[in-house]
Amino acid sequence: MSSDPTSTALDVLVVGAGFGGLYAVHKLRSDGFDVRAIEAGGDVGGTWYWNRYPGARCDVESLEYSYQFDADLQQDWHWTERYAPQPEILRYAEHVTERFDLRPHIEFETRVVAAVFDERRRRWSVTTRPVAGRTIHGDELGTTTTTWDAQFVVMATGCLSSTNVPDIDGIAVFEAAGGQVLHTGRWPHDGVDVSGRRVAVVGTGSSGVQAIPLLARDADHLTVFQRTATYAAPARNGPLDPAVEAEVKADYAGFRAAMHKRATAFGASYPRAHPSALGITDDERDEILERRWDVGGFALATAFQDLLIDPAANATVADFMRRKIRGIVEDPDTAELLAPTQTFACKRMCVDSGYYETFNRDDVSLVSVRDNPIERLTESGIELSDGSSFDVDTVVFATGYDAMTGSLLRIDIRGRGGRSLAEAWSVGPRTLLGIGIPGFPNLFTVTGPGSPSVLANMITAVEQHVEWIAECVTWLRDSGHETIEATGDAADDWVLHVNDLADRTLYPTCNSWYLGANVPGKPRVFMPVLGWPEYVARCAEVAADGYAGFDVR
Repeated sequence: MSSDPTSTALDVLVVGAGFGGLYAVHKLRSDGFDVRAIEAGGDVGGTWYWNRYPGARCDVESLEYSYQFDADLQQDWHWTERYAPQPEILRYAEHVTERFDLRPHIEFETRVVAAVFDERRRRWSVTTRPVAGRTIHGDELGTTTTTWDAQFVVMATGCLSSTNVPDIDGIAVFEAAGGQVLHTGRWPHDGVDVSGRRVAVVGTGSSGVQAIPLLARDADHLTVFQRTATYAAPARNGPLDPAVEAEVKADYAGFRAAMHKRATAFGASYPRAHPSALGITDDERDEILERRWDVGGFALATAFQDLLIDPAANATVADFMRRKIRGIVEDPDTAELLAPTQTFACKRMCVDSGYYETFNRDDVSLVSVRDNPIERLTESGIELSDGSSFDVDTVVFATGYDAMTGSLLRIDIRGRGGRSLAEAWSVGPRTLLGIGIPGFPNLFTVTGPGSPSVLANMITAVEQHVEWIAECVTWLRDSGHETIEATGDAADDWVLHVNDLADRTLYPTCNSWYLGANVPGKPRVFMPVLGWPEYVARCAEVAADGYAGFDVR
């Protein structure tokens, strides 16, 4: 096997250098494979390289949102806050890269534009182009191309990496008149000074909830355009308690085992869920919810076992949240606009630091665009469909991502018979375990649709996938096989299983990005699978049964 880092003939090509891609490079190299990673960004970190907006931080606690494959790494790294901010997470990714000497094996500022499976040679031909410039809509690419030849391709492109920019008229007109247009997922790396500027934020999901308090602090005036109100619980963030850190590090393995038992693979420190929100008095229920409100984070979302199964149980927690919002926001009309009406936690719950309190400021306005959407940007700002207008200097789109499939489908991936992935997924993503795709041999997706991914601790999820993939390709190599491919029947059964699990819950009752509902024209399919321990066990069963459901040749 070649060890030349400039060679374009490889055993494995990894796409992406976020936490999934970094571990894939390290693990596969350790297992004796010749590996190269392609990364569109200028450095490692994936979503934490791009998302540098004010207030960006993880909503999973620091001691859980970290690698566990190396015991010394776990002990050596020190997190400073309960919830790590973006700069610290990026430093962690850079530390891992240097510690395991991964940088020489990564091509930066390079985007994969095509991948074609050669059925005769049973290898992938992957085409890349250099990144020449960037806009909020995507990269501007150079004209030169490089072709990589690999037996296996590991798509570690991330679930939340393909920005969703609204198709709104007039963006160019606004910019030409001196207006500034930003997206939270493509924030300028040298920062943005909004002091003295009238700022509009479009969107109130996780990134908007985090950015709005800090933008309000610095802007001359902030106007928030909200389509759907969000449920946000206080983070209760602060410096990481040294005693808590010492306790966890004294038995990190036990701490990780407690995480594994949870459906989300995080929240080990949260109180255990009560059996039901029903069958107890209102006072008893409120006492439970108040304790979890004080704990902060996702503790409220795990308060009761029937919270996402029984609409009546869910309504009790939703009502508690609305009462909290009304108690924080001083203006009754604003409070009602901020009080969500949808099912609690069927969209990803937000974790905030002063979000609702921000709307008590005199220099912050809230505008509902649910029934009066944004029509266009003009030379002076934003115009709604009823003709009303708002003069602003900066527009921040906090509109999220084309989640889970966007980054894959923006690459021209072609499998057997030249069939494109876009065609294969025209009615929704079809995978086995979120790892293998029928018709695309030797192509693996890390935390792809059909895996727990965004409903789990992402670092734990990528580690589990990378280790499964590494074990698989090692077995193929050692047993003399050349290809592995998910069968159509097994993938169809898995997609039915994923959606059957979701249909037993309240998740599908919301137009969420879990279903692709935030992207116009995207097929509505529930993409992540529920239940972390059960999923991990199923992956192990498939491997132990000679990769049942996969065609191995």
